[in-house]
Amino acid sequence: MQDQENQAVPNPETAAAAEPAAPSTPDQQSSLEEQLASTEARLAETHDAFMRAKADCENMRRRAQEDVAKAHKFAVESFAEAMVPVKDSLEMALKVEAPTLESLKEGVEMTLKQLNAAFEKNRLLEILPAQGDKLDPNKHQAVAVVPADQEANTVVAVLQKGYMIADRLLRPAIVTAAQAK
Repeated sequence: MQDQENQAVPNPETAAAAEPAAPSTPDQQSSLEEQLASTEARLAETHDAFMRAKADCENMRRRAQEDVAKAHKFAVESFAEAMVPVKDSLEMALKVEAPTLESLKEGVEMTLKQLNAAFEKNRLLEILPAQGDKLDPNKHQAVAVVPADQEANTVVAVLQKGYMIADRLLRPAIVTAAQAK
């Protein structure tokens, strides 16, 4: 039964080879030429659209690279603008002919306020743990372990403040930690 089924289905390749090619009529030939011209026109449009899209992508890539380069170049601009008044205040303090201890102290306090404002504006935050705070290795660096009357691995004293820029650690706070009892 399978042999009969196989014989019933003609092979398209042998069927096409067995029949002689019909001569094309002028109508068929002009129709084929129109289809070819239409296809070539669509291909040209598609190629043009592709080339425009490619050029747009290249322009966007180039602009993005320029933006990144500018961001790197001028990244500290905001911080520099905030620091200029601090420098001006320090220079003015040095120009005073006969400074008194009180005027120097007042000038330093005002300059420190300007510096703190510049730090705050640029999201430069102090890390100043209090005594008894749990030691955080992500923010604190313990340089010594000392016996203390508090829980182990807690801050006993801060030797130097730490700083963070936004959420990134710039410098850890240097602390001494309590020793386990």
